[in-house]
Order: sequence, then C-alpha cells, then structure tokens
Amino acid sequence: MITVFGSTNLDQIGTVSRLPKPGETVAGGTFSMAPGGKGANQALAARRAGADVRHVSAAGDDAFAELALDLLEQGGVDLSHLRKADAATGIAMIFVDAKGENVIAILPGANGTVSAEDADRGLAALTEADTVLVQQEVPQAATRRALDIAREKGARSILNTAPFLPDTAKLAPLADIVVANETEFSLLTGRPIDQLDAAMAEWVNRTGRTIVVTLGAEGARARTPDGPIAVPAHKVKPVDTVGAGDTFCGYLAAGLDAGYDLETALRRAAIAGSLACLKPGAQPAIPAKGDVDAIAG
Repeated sequence: MITVFGSTNLDQIGTVSRLPKPGETVAGGTFSMAPGGKGANQALAARRAGADVRHVSAAGDDAFAELALDLLEQGGVDLSHLRKADAATGIAMIFVDAKGENVIAILPGANGTVSAEDADRGLAALTEADTVLVQQEVPQAATRRALDIAREKGARSILNTAPFLPDTAKLAPLADIVVANETEFSLLTGRPIDQLDAAMAEWVNRTGRTIVVTLGAEGARARTPDGPIAVPAHKVKPVDTVGAGDTFCGYLAAGLDAGYDLETALRRAAIAGSLACLKPGAQPAIPAKGDVDAIAG
C-alpha cells in the first residue's frame, strides 16, 4: 500500500503563446479546469501504475471539491482519510505556452489546514510493507510528522522537494528517498547543476539517504550509498509538462512498492513522466500502466 500525504487542488489552466514577463499582459487561448495538486497527482499516478493507494489530504466544502476529487474517485484511490475543511478547495492557476512550458501559482485553501493530527490519523495503520510519499504543498509541520511516522513504523518514505521551501534542506534527510528536479537540487545542496555528480555523492555520503534528480528530456540520475544510477527519458514532443514530475514520483513509488529494484523503478518512472507530457493538464495526462509496459517491456 502507498499512502500519499499531501495536497489536493483544482487546476485552472490557460494557454498562451508565450509566458508573460512581470508586468506584462499576454493574450491567451483556451481555458480549462482539471483535478490537480501534487499530492493528488502523485496518488493517481501511483494508482494508474497499479498500486493500492490511500490519499490523506483536505478539500473544501465547496463546488470545486467535487471536480478536484473526480479522477481520484474514478481511479479507485482510497479517500477515506481525506478531510472536508472549512476553507476553499486549493487552486492552482497555470499558464502553458506553445512549447509546453508553464508557470504556476498555488492558492492553498484547504491544503493549508492539513496538520500533524491528519498525519497521525491517516498513517496510524502504516506497516513496514508500506510506502509513504510526501511533497511540500501542505504545512511543513504536517509533512515532517508524516515522515517521522514512516520512520517509526519502518515504512519506506519518499519526499518530493517541490515546491522548494526554506527548511527543505533540513527536512530532506528524514526521507529514505528524495526526488528533486535540477533547480531544487541546486537549492538543496548549494551547488550548481554542472557539479551534479559530485554534489549528489557528497549529499549521500553526508546523509546516508538516496537522492534522485530528474533531468527532463535527459532522464534521471540517482545516487544511493552503493553508487550511481542513470536512466534515459522516453523521447517525445511535449504538449504540456505540468504533470510530468508528479507522474514520475507516483510511478517511482509504485515500482518500488511492487518490488522492482531502484533502477527498474526509475526507468519506468522516466517513461511515465515522458508520456505525461503528451496531453494537456496534470491528472488527465497521467499514463496507464499498460502504456508504460508497452515501452518498458
């Protein structure tokens, strides 16, 4: 079982010819809404990868909540520990340009009410056979408590360092596996990306944990206490990259939960992340397990 502890949002997505600069107005194209939030995205990705998944989160008691939870419910994600909060459902406002690049603003709403008590309730039944997957779109005290519980229970824990926060560097060593993109890894280590291999080795030697760095079209690299791993991306022409990182994290957690070794799980996660770039939106673009199987073999 994978327990995803994190955010639930409704994404509001506008397409533009190019991303605006500060103070600039750019004419847009289409507008759509889709379920999102890093926690919910990763929960659905793990579920579509074939895992049993529980999502511990909060949503508002409003019209947006039903839309935000729609694909999780359809996909069979366990929402029994999702709390209805006296707040608006979280919103992500997203602009996507003609090249598939994006800028995102998060309005946390109910996600801001997620607490250490939610972690205590949602992770009470955790066992050594389980995996806990967390991000940083809910209050850090709650995320820290989730990681502490995972360690107390002997469960595997994975931290995605997005969005990067001032205390992320202190929080990261509490997780067994840390997943960061290039920018986040530079912030985590204080080293430029052209020193990636040396910085990864130094971080692992210092913490004893495993670090995974996603590199977009270049795939992903990992460093464990036993050495380095590198996997390629599946080459695609991206339409929208907004859900790629979350898809990668969900598939990585599901692969490890299914018993794959780290290299195999990473390879499948990289394929899934690439396929997620072929459709607009986050959750609607997450590929099914069969699509990944067809490429991974």
